[in-house]
Amino acid sequence: MTASPNTPHVDERSADAGDGVGLSRPMRADALKNRRRILDAAEATFTTEGLSAPIDAVAARAGVGVGTVYRHFPTKEALFEAIVAARLDELATVTKELAAEDDPEAALFSFLREFARQASAKHDLFDALESSGLDIKSNCAANVEDLTRGIELLLDRAKQAGAVRPQVATDEIMSLIVGACQSGQDDAVCQRMVEIVCDGIRAPAGQSGA
Repeated sequence: MTASPNTPHVDERSADAGDGVGLSRPMRADALKNRRRILDAAEATFTTEGLSAPIDAVAARAGVGVGTVYRHFPTKEALFEAIVAARLDELATVTKELAAEDDPEAALFSFLREFARQASAKHDLFDALESSGLDIKSNCAANVEDLTRGIELLLDRAKQAGAVRPQVATDEIMSLIVGACQSGQDDAVCQRMVEIVCDGIRAPAGQSGA
């Protein structure tokens, strides 16, 4: 996906005034720290106060000026997109870390549990963002693709180890997990449903790897 100067997921480039549009100079450490602080504050603010909360409230929670928020995120929509992109990037990083572990089965199931935990905790906010008109799959396509590749790698490793059924597809697993997390049940019930999904995709005992 071609990035524009306002594309939030390009988060390692400078957004300070005076840097110049289109420059690829890495963001200064203080600017990057401010950006992360703003994203955390925005997520907390929109979760507790709703998407109509003013940018001033985000700035106050982050401990920065309103101008700093707008230098990083020119519009509220850009801030919405960046929140989602940051979460997707976080999960993609988890897949990369788990892919380096020795036990492919444990790695895959650990990710599914972590994905479910985050999806359950944030689904109200993400539902609200989608209701606001944010097309996550389109606006955050690069982030979604990166996460999908990471999940597919974990799944492929588990299949090769004979840990999961060979016919299981990535989109099927994720649909089941998301469905469990959006069922309206509490966290404990959601996690039990995730364990049922894990048991359902696990290969029968004695099945050899692909």
